[in-house]
Amino acid sequence: MNCEVAHERIVLAAYGELPDEHIHELDRHLASCAECREEREQLKALKALVAVHPVVEPDANLMARSRLRLEEALDALPPKRWYEKLSQRLMNNFASLQTAPVAAMLLLVVGAGAGSLGGYEFALGRTAHAVTKAQAKAVVAQMQTAAVAPAEVASISSIVQQPNSNLVEVRYNQVVPQRVQGSIDDPTIRQLLMLASEDANSTGVRDNSVGLLAAECRAGHSCQAAGIRDALMVALRYDRDEGVREKALQGLEPYVSQDMRVRDAVLEALLNDSDPRIRSQAISLLEPVEADTSVRQVLYTVANSDQSPHIRNVSRQVLSRVPEIQ
Repeated sequence: MNCEVAHERIVLAAYGELPDEHIHELDRHLASCAECREEREQLKALKALVAVHPVVEPDANLMARSRLRLEEALDALPPKRWYEKLSQRLMNNFASLQTAPVAAMLLLVVGAGAGSLGGYEFALGRTAHAVTKAQAKAVVAQMQTAAVAPAEVASISSIVQQPNSNLVEVRYNQVVPQRVQGSIDDPTIRQLLMLASEDANSTGVRDNSVGLLAAECRAGHSCQAAGIRDALMVALRYDRDEGVREKALQGLEPYVSQDMRVRDAVLEALLNDSDPRIRSQAISLLEPVEADTSVRQVLYTVANSDQSPHIRNVSRQVLSRVPEIQ
């Protein structure tokens, strides 16, 4: 027995799987081979070390989870086409077809047909890919020539309204600084102004944009709820600069009586704004709708418990003008 065979039998003997007729032969080899004896001792030491550590049994649900995941993965595979299934079946039975000349001829015919069909579908796929690529290029070209979209703007650098004019110049940054000029009624200008109202990097840009948007609303121009009006409410609620919040509040004035969302935003400013001047203006804006239940409750709360004496007095004055709500 050579050492290579002995190495294999040492492993089998260690785990009790070596037949009895080979055990004596292995013992005779080990008696004369020091290298194989050392390997057997190392294997015994390894088994003793492994036996010290407890065997961790797998979770009972492991097999069930594994089968479930396997079934989900198989269900996610795309179904094979009919010619792919046929080719697979023929390939599985190819050994038996080799002895049948007629069946072999049928295999060649079907294989040629499947190859032709596959080539046809491949050509169609290449053509569709080329058409899709051409369409994508056309769309990119249209986007490059179209007006700027807010998603393409990195930030707004400045907003300047020309004196005695309805023209506004907005400078904005993409990869390099850009600018666009147009009427304040232009949709692109409006989108840029709304984007600038949320520019956290520049208080001046936010102040200019919110001021222009508020002026549009006060002038009675188009100030849709899902647009400029929303931008002003966001500025009133969350802007850190009191000047920006004040301009936003002024721009929302025409809509306090007709838009409940605007009314709620003004009520929040009355209750939570840190600037007493803005809170006082909020009370003035709410006077036309002071008979509203929510407005009345907030005014009562402020008149009785607000920390500012001025705010308490203004609220009481508003409530005193309508005796039936006292």
